[in-house]
Amino acid sequence: MQEAETQVLARTFMALADPTRVAIVARLAGGDATVKELTEPFHLTQQAISRHLKVLEEAGLVSRRKKAQARPASLEVERLVEVLAWIDSQRREWIDRHNRLEQHLRRLAGERR
Repeated sequence: MQEAETQVLARTFMALADPTRVAIVARLAGGDATVKELTEPFHLTQQAISRHLKVLEEAGLVSRRKKAQARPASLEVERLVEVLAWIDSQRREWIDRHNRLEQHLRRLAGERR
């Protein structure tokens, strides 16, 4: 993995390390929302939600566009797909390593008998 890809993943995981940002991503999965709409279920100020959105934007998880006077936020699903693909590739590697270790331990146990 190249350093740029590693930094993108690190930024994404850092953004998703906060429960409020995870909840915002979950909310945006249901459709676009303005800062005002996002403040309602979170009991946070619009400034606090804006800061969370900025972190999510920098991680590429959210984009914002101007629509009349509002700036609704949209979930960038492609970034989540990239992260899930990386997790899946790691999961396969971890399973392979676990299986090799298990086979090795069985061989060792068989040699002791």
